[in-house]
Amino acid sequence: MIINNRIISNHNAPYIIAELSANHNGDIQRALESIKVAKECGADAVKIQTYTADTITIKSDREEFQIKGGLWDGYDLYSLFKEAETPYEWHQELFDYAKEIGITIFSSPFDFTAVDFLEDLNAPAYKIASPEIIDLPLIKRVAQTKKPMIVSTGMASLEEISEAVHIAKENGCKDLALLHCISGYPTPPEQSNLRIIPDLAERFDALIGLSDHTLGTTVATTSVAFGACVIEKHFTLSRSDKGPDSEFSLEPHELTQLCNDTKIAWKALGKVGYELKNAEKTGHKFRRSLYFVKNICNGDVISEKHIRSIRPGLGLLPKYYEQVLGKIAKCDIKRGTPVSFDLIL
Repeated sequence: MIINNRIISNHNAPYIIAELSANHNGDIQRALESIKVAKECGADAVKIQTYTADTITIKSDREEFQIKGGLWDGYDLYSLFKEAETPYEWHQELFDYAKEIGITIFSSPFDFTAVDFLEDLNAPAYKIASPEIIDLPLIKRVAQTKKPMIVSTGMASLEEISEAVHIAKENGCKDLALLHCISGYPTPPEQSNLRIIPDLAERFDALIGLSDHTLGTTVATTSVAFGACVIEKHFTLSRSDKGPDSEFSLEPHELTQLCNDTKIAWKALGKVGYELKNAEKTGHKFRRSLYFVKNICNGDVISEKHIRSIRPGLGLLPKYYEQVLGKIAKCDIKRGTPVSFDLIL
């Protein structure tokens, strides 16, 4: 997968997405500053969300539209999304600014009109949010743009993930990434189930990553060891400024840490091989080997008092210890001499 000339694969450092979501707090200047800071922190992309309260839900007093418990307790869906939405009239300025400073920006559309709007902005990729993975007509519409698609799998069954993948590929999506996701805000680390990442990789012909809602960066960094090549984390300038998504969002110093640590984690994966590594070459000579630890005269029989396995490693390997015992010294040998077959009969 390539987004704005950035190759995304298991052979490259993880692609880090800073999800702005509602952390603009209704202020376009804060949104612009967030894009700037995300770039400075080392993120590869900033993601926003493209919807209005009227396109994602409806205003209703019915029970199922009310949120009870959790982070957004007391909201109804309409009022929550009204507060959280990124106004359409901001998008052009946000896209232009991101291009100006050199960071990728794309968005999650939530209906057909959002896809059309983002196409007019020449969005380089699309993200399908977890609750929308079951909206197969929306996935079909996004796939038809032929642009890279990233799909979060929170709350989805294996069958639902399979359906989404099938619809995406059937309708022209050639660059697809699935993000393992637990849609808990925040998610307890013990429920992250990172072992799902390699299982998804085995089941589907797609890149696999993580959309992480745990606090901090530990879980996201650990995901690299399981094969995550895309990592998405919510990002805010300051949690103390509050906002619908601030509680489970990273602050700038944490985003910097994530960007740095995931690169190190990816490099540490390396490759399978049992040859001597460059970092080991200096220490190799200090491995154990057989040495004469007592002076011995020409013709004497070598016994346990004459040789030991010690460091450094210029003598015979310790596996030859019993083979050397009982041999005859070919010459006078001083204490501290490495054992070699040239010195014995």
